[in-house]
Amino acid sequence: MTTLRSLFLTAALAFAGCAGTTTQGVTPMSTKSATTTKATKTGYVQANGLSYYYEIHGAEGEPLLLLHGGLGSIDMFAPILPGLAAGRQVIAIDLQGHGRTALGDRPIDYSAIGDDMAEVLTKLGYTQVDALGYSFGGGVAFRLAVQHPKLVRRLALVSAGFAQDGFYAEMLPQQAAVGAGLADMMKNTPMYTSYAAVAPHPEEFPKLLDRMGELMRKPYNYAEDVKQLAPQTLLVFGDSDMYRPEHIVEYFQLLGGGKRDAGWQREHQGRHRLAILPNTTHYDMFMSPLLVPTVRPFLDGTQAGASWAEQVEKRP
Repeated sequence: MTTLRSLFLTAALAFAGCAGTTTQGVTPMSTKSATTTKATKTGYVQANGLSYYYEIHGAEGEPLLLLHGGLGSIDMFAPILPGLAAGRQVIAIDLQGHGRTALGDRPIDYSAIGDDMAEVLTKLGYTQVDALGYSFGGGVAFRLAVQHPKLVRRLALVSAGFAQDGFYAEMLPQQAAVGAGLADMMKNTPMYTSYAAVAPHPEEFPKLLDRMGELMRKPYNYAEDVKQLAPQTLLVFGDSDMYRPEHIVEYFQLLGGGKRDAGWQREHQGRHRLAILPNTTHYDMFMSPLLVPTVRPFLDGTQAGASWAEQVEKRP
């Protein structure tokens, strides 16, 4: 029974990002943890039959759309939100069936939620944003950028692959096992307790697991869309991620990167970027202290350092 329970929970955590899990050097969040910056505005926006809860953090600066992992919510970003909101306006959204946003009657689908995000942003008055999505939220951010390219300026995709076969092979049957049958086993996990604390209908947790399981069992491969991706994009993975290293490299190459030397003056460097965070897994990526200093220079457009020639010229 213990082995079976472990297998089922691993299956759920594999997609969810494991909000609040304990890893080396990382302290788990309280189930009642709120974001550590105070929202300047909160509310709900109707989009395609769903009522999406949002929070805006930061009073000024370039807008950044922030999208959480599966079975999580805005609150899972509590450790890093202050760093993202410093000098920026962060629009954080609870995705369909997650956090304070109700599940509704339709399937959970990346493309559909991508369209929802476009409608939410438009109704909030934004004409262009940067976007950062983690895991499940990365899939949504990707579809938003593909389907509404003028709406996204820069895109940071954190621990989110482009195809189902990007996962290690042993993950696929575990993900396929996700469904309502896991609900009772998950009652003492941070995923359930944080969900139950804010969800408009906590009794729908088993139904949410069924919908997420359906999504994970659906094959997908966005390789052709990756090739046409308009926004400048940063891929961020952990060195111990759930995605195969070969898949990570292929993703970067589909974007045009990793095919030749950049040149000592960056004359051959492409538009897109790749970051591998050391000592980081899929399950602690979203609260890693390395994440903000990795994504902020990219999002702010300041990631290029001085050249060797410039350093020499500055010497006394």
